[in-house]
Amino acid sequence: MTYIMSLFLLGLVLGLVAVASNPSPYFAALGLVVVAGMGCGVLVNHGGPFLSLVLFLIYLGGMLVVFAYSAALAAEPYPESWGSRSVGAYMIVYVLGVLLISSKFWGGWYEWSWVPGDELHELSVFRGDTGGVALMYSVGGGMLVISAWVLLLTLFVVLELTRGLSRGSLRAV
Repeated sequence: MTYIMSLFLLGLVLGLVAVASNPSPYFAALGLVVVAGMGCGVLVNHGGPFLSLVLFLIYLGGMLVVFAYSAALAAEPYPESWGSRSVGAYMIVYVLGVLLISSKFWGGWYEWSWVPGDELHELSVFRGDTGGVALMYSVGGGMLVISAWVLLLTLFVVLELTRGLSRGSLRAV
């Protein structure tokens, strides 16, 4: 289990480095999907599988919209990839920065952080995230409705901003 958790954390850091070092929206969106997957894997290992699934699905839906708009607005014929020199230099600088900062905090952080949330109560019948889901739908139902309306309004605002002087998808080609 420790190896899997180490793999998830390493993938999370490398995905964040890939997002931070890449100027092209195509590869940055792929890096964000990798970061979302690795972060949800960390959540699963700490005892939140339902929360991880919900966050991953919502995040992928949002990333699909963001990727579609950024790809439509970028329109680069030859985007820079992770193999180009400038992006590789940024990746090396970011990885060295992460290693330098993590070396300052290296001692003793791993002794207590590998215990999943479900192993903290010996004879518990319920999982750690089911109570939070029930509370989210009972008390936070109004906030969920407001969040859905805000996302819908944001979608219409982005559609109107990217339309410009043309008629969007109804324009003649």
